[in-house]
Amino acid sequence: MKLITVSGPPSSGKTSVLTHVIEQMRQTEKVGVVKFDCLSSEDDKQYAALGIPVKVGLSGNLCPDHYFVSNIEDCLQWGISEQLSVLFTESAGLCNRCSPHIRKVLAVCVIDNLMGLKTPKKIGPMLRLADIVVITKGDIVSQAEREVFAYQVRRANSKAKILQVNGITGQGAFELARLLGAADETATVSGGKLRFAMPAALCSYCLGETRIGDDFQLGNIKKIKVGS
Repeated sequence: MKLITVSGPPSSGKTSVLTHVIEQMRQTEKVGVVKFDCLSSEDDKQYAALGIPVKVGLSGNLCPDHYFVSNIEDCLQWGISEQLSVLFTESAGLCNRCSPHIRKVLAVCVIDNLMGLKTPKKIGPMLRLADIVVITKGDIVSQAEREVFAYQVRRANSKAKILQVNGITGQGAFELARLLGAADETATVSGGKLRFAMPAALCSYCLGETRIGDDFQLGNIKKIKVGS
């Protein structure tokens, strides 16, 4: 089975892009999706409307990307048990830092033209280590803005394949589906490695502390310099 991870900031158009891609791929592939989110998600309804298997994982008060890594092997085995040929996982990079990509697993990052020209350099491994970067909402900006934004993406990730996809009309989804269909198969990710380490974070607030102040801060603490 082919495992493909899809990440990107919230509201960048991941689900819209995937639904168009799935429409293309389902003609020759049996496709399923696992949606990772924090508190709630209704995206599964869009996938269910296509008649494809879908699962939703909500991290709640846990870091969504740690939650992803803790559950990705189980999700992969679920896809295999469903006899899927392609399994997409979709997750939002809430801090523009994580949405972890896995070595030897095709990684896609979806961002949009409305995020601002400086945004690509502010996004970490989620963008910089992706194999394919999909840029959406190009119909809302000018040709010049599209070209400059794509240039900034290329500066952030010089190795990725960059595609413009319209999440409303589906323009560009055929080419993306072709690239995704060429992904390698993955039997297991157990024992595999992330492409980049996630942030080190085990502090009082990770463990449920709600009080503010130095007396209540333990573990990994990083302070900003505000004095002279």
